[in-house]
Amino acid sequence: MANYFHGVSTRQNDTSISTPVTADSGIAFVVGAAPGHTVDGAPNDPIMCQSYAEAVAALGYSDDWEKYPICEAIYSQFKLYGVAPVVFVNVLDPAKHKKSVAEQNYPVADGKVLLPLEALKNTVKVTSYTAGTDYELFYEGENLILEVLDGGSIPAETGELTITFDAVDPSKINENDIIGGFDTSTKKYSGLELIDKVFPKYGIVPDLIVAPGWSDKSNVAAVMTAKADAINTVFTGAKALIDADANTVRHYADVPAWKKAQNMNSKAEILCWPMFGLGDRVFHASVHAAGLMGKTDSDNGGCPAESPSNKSLQIDRAMLADGTTVLLDLAQANYLNSNGIVTALNFIGSYVLWGDETACFPADTDVKNYFISVSRMFGWVARSVILTYWSKIDKKMTRRLIDSIVDSVNIWLNGLVSEEKLLGARVEFLDEENSTTALMAGKAVFHIYMTPASPMRECEFVLEYDADYVTAALSA
Repeated sequence: MANYFHGVSTRQNDTSISTPVTADSGIAFVVGAAPGHTVDGAPNDPIMCQSYAEAVAALGYSDDWEKYPICEAIYSQFKLYGVAPVVFVNVLDPAKHKKSVAEQNYPVADGKVLLPLEALKNTVKVTSYTAGTDYELFYEGENLILEVLDGGSIPAETGELTITFDAVDPSKINENDIIGGFDTSTKKYSGLELIDKVFPKYGIVPDLIVAPGWSDKSNVAAVMTAKADAINTVFTGAKALIDADANTVRHYADVPAWKKAQNMNSKAEILCWPMFGLGDRVFHASVHAAGLMGKTDSDNGGCPAESPSNKSLQIDRAMLADGTTVLLDLAQANYLNSNGIVTALNFIGSYVLWGDETACFPADTDVKNYFISVSRMFGWVARSVILTYWSKIDKKMTRRLIDSIVDSVNIWLNGLVSEEKLLGARVEFLDEENSTTALMAGKAVFHIYMTPASPMRECEFVLEYDADYVTAALSA
C-alpha cells in the first residue's frame, strides 16, 4: 500500500536547456611577499580580496615593494585599474623567514619609539620594562611603534630604551618558496601550488598568474606556465604573465635572445618588458598587464574577446630596474611584438600596452595560440562549458541528454555571436568522434567550432590620386 494515493499531485522535470555558467575572466592570482605579520595574516593561504581596504586588512601593506611585491599588485589592481576580485598568496612565513636583531638602544621621541616594520610584535623585549604595563606596540605606516604608557614605570624624561626583537626577513625568500609544493610533514600546500585550492575555496578560477619580482627566473616561469595549462587538472587557458629581466636586459634588441635562453615559448606565457613607472613608484610590467587585461575583460562584460593591446596604461614612463628611461619608437616596439614580447608605447596621446602576441610567437603561427585575445577566448569557453555541464556527469547517457547539451551550448554560442564576442560558433555531436565502444564506456564527445575575432593588428589605407575629380570640379 506504499504507492497508494488519492488526490491531485504535481511534479517537475529538469529543464532540458541548461543555463550557462560563465567563467570569470581577468582574475589575477598573485604570489609573493606581503607584510602579513602586521595583521596576523596566515602565510601560504589563498586570500581573495574585492577591494584595496580588504587586501590591506588581510595582507598588510608597505610602500617598500622590493621587499613586499604583493603590495605593488594590491596598489595597481585596486587603485589604478579597479579590478576585482584578486587572489593573493603571501609566502612570507614569520616562522621561517626571520632573523634576530641584536639588542640596541632606540631613541624615544614624543613618548614613542619607531621600530622597523619587519619587527615581530610578540618578540619585542624592552630591558627592565613590561609590555601592556609600561608600553604598547602597534603597526602604523612603515613602522612598528612602541608607545610609552602613562602611569607605567618608564620615566617621562627617558631618552632611549634598550630593545631586542626578531624580525621577518624577506631576503630569505627564494625561488622554491614561490614555486611552493606540498609539505608531507605538515600536509600543507604552498606558493604557486595553491592555485589549485582557489576554486574549491572560493568557486572562482584565476586565469592570470603573476609573481612580480620572481617571474623572470626560468624555474618560476616554468612552473607558472605549467599551472596555467591545467588548473585543477581540467581548467585550461590561463596565462602566466612573465617579466623579462630589466636588470640584465638593458636594450630592446637583446630581449628576444634572453627569451630564447630562458626557453619561454609557450602559448600560456605573456612576456613583458621593460618595467613601468608612475610618479615615484616603480612597477613590474606584468602587474600592469594583469590590471589592464582585467579591466578590458570587465569592459567587455567579463569576456576576454578583446586584446589589451593599445589600451591606456596608468604609467608615465617605461624604464629599466635602475631607473633608466626606456623610450621605444614604433619600429622598436614592433620588433619586440614580432618576437612575442609585449611592451609599452607612447606614440599617440599616452602610454599604451603594445603587443597582441603570446610568447609562442613567432615559432607557433596557429592563430588560436599566438593571439592573446583569441587564445584566451578558447580558454574562457572551455572553462565555461566545464562549469556549466559538470552537473551532467554520471547522469544517464540518453539521446535526450545529448540533444539537450547540444541545444543549450548552441543557444549560448549564438548569444556570443550576436554580441560580437565570436564571429561564429556551433557545437556538434559527431558520429565519427563517438564510437559505439566509447559510448558504451560512458564517453561522449561534443565538438565546438568557434572563431573569435582577431585583433586588427594592421590597418592600411591606400591613397590614390584620381584625376576624374579635376574634371568634375573644374569643368563648366
